[in-house]
Amino acid sequence: MAGGELLVEGRALLGEDLEEAPVAVVVKDGIIHRIEHLSAIHADMPWICPAFFNAHTHLGDSLAMDLPFRGTLDELVRPPDGLKHRILRSAARDDLVRGMRLTLLTMAASGTAGCADFREGGVEGVLALREAAHGIPLKPVVFGRDGGEAIADGLGVSSARDAGPGLDGMISDARRSGRLVAFHAGERDPGDVDDALSYDPDLLIHCTHATRPQLRRIADQDIPIAICPRSNWRFRVATSRDHPPVDTMQGLGCRILLGTDNAMCVQPDPWREAHFLCTVYGTTPLDALKAATRGSSLYSVPYSIKEGNKANFLVIDPGQSNLALSRDMAGTLVNRAGPENIVRKVINL
Repeated sequence: MAGGELLVEGRALLGEDLEEAPVAVVVKDGIIHRIEHLSAIHADMPWICPAFFNAHTHLGDSLAMDLPFRGTLDELVRPPDGLKHRILRSAARDDLVRGMRLTLLTMAASGTAGCADFREGGVEGVLALREAAHGIPLKPVVFGRDGGEAIADGLGVSSARDAGPGLDGMISDARRSGRLVAFHAGERDPGDVDDALSYDPDLLIHCTHATRPQLRRIADQDIPIAICPRSNWRFRVATSRDHPPVDTMQGLGCRILLGTDNAMCVQPDPWREAHFLCTVYGTTPLDALKAATRGSSLYSVPYSIKEGNKANFLVIDPGQSNLALSRDMAGTLVNRAGPENIVRKVINL
């Protein structure tokens, strides 16, 4: 909390590895000033975990929330004439801003402190998102399109197969100006993954159908992958735990981040996404929590609870529910906890 001092005691998930320990966290002027290890764990101790970072969103799609839809992935979301793009083109600006703001408020209430958003609509689309986010304790990292990348944090490419002949120039401009480059790749098939990799992007989205050789190359190039499991199932590009190939990604050492993708069909709730990842893909709760928080390190000082980092963490009181019966803090967080269990958010972006 800027301009003051805060002391929080509890069982915390510390550092990038989320190592559990009983500690006292001292925050001064928004920075984790000191972490003191305590000698004992008490049953009524609060739990302290890093704030969430949603590694892939399309917040503008809030305007099409739960619209009954049928059709292929291309018919629904492929630019420039997918269903969502037609809805966005016809939307009034005030409605677009209001829709994104309501979703951002919902995300902030869930304990999300940041997201990486692909923003359609060019320069005006980026400005609309920034207006929507004003005053909310959640910082979107914006990947612009259609010229919006010129004022955004990065360039968001739908797919190498959709980008057209100007892609080389757009990426050169982004690199020259120090902006990030992200690609959707491998969402419906592996055919666009190699082309995306040829540009050495900062982030890949989906890789739902990436092959083992492609994933090995991604790991070797140390490119993080934002997977969006629930969205993949909603759009029917995944029907088993083989897609995305999470086990293979982990085995090869890929950096996995967790995103929720289109707000039109999936609530941007990190608790639900992490739970789905564990339930369907067999990911351990600790690895799911890492994927749900580590995306912050790509764009800012990581949210990890570490001396010298900005304080961006959640305080959960297990004593207010049956969470108090937990035998595994990480497992209970992922499988049972939710926004209703958060008693304090310490956010300093």
